[in-house]
Amino acid sequence: MSDASLIGLISDTHGLIRPEALAALKGSDLIIHAGDVGNSGIIERLRVVAPVVAVRGNVDKGDWASRFPMTATVQAHSALIYVLHDIQQLDIDPAAAGINIIVSGHSHKPGRTERSGVLYLNPGSAGPRRFQLPITVARLNLLRSPWSVEFMSLWNPT
Repeated sequence: MSDASLIGLISDTHGLIRPEALAALKGSDLIIHAGDVGNSGIIERLRVVAPVVAVRGNVDKGDWASRFPMTATVQAHSALIYVLHDIQQLDIDPAAAGINIIVSGHSHKPGRTERSGVLYLNPGSAGPRRFQLPITVARLNLLRSPWSVEFMSLWNPT
């Protein structure tokens, strides 16, 4: 998907795809799901919006989940993106590997940090609400310089 420049980011759906999430991701050239999908129907619904790259999370078990890899690498526009569910399981040096962006989930906390020239993104959780965390997805725009990330709240408990 090397020509994709608007990337929708979603994670931790846990079997729930909200209409608000689908609406927020509309217009994406590619959607990345960073695991804890919950069931294969989630990916099928996302594919109506855009092509999907998805990885398996710790709750993704069974035959349906075995088709999803634990990690994925995606070339999108000018960026090499590495996807995994739990950032604590990152076992490569992304900067040394030429990776520009890491996308992960698991914590349910949306976030953006940069270390050693690598952008680390977590779109947060788009599934059932946990704790007092917001329900979010994100959009990564690779056409802007520097790359921009917009977090979109689907529901905020405060």
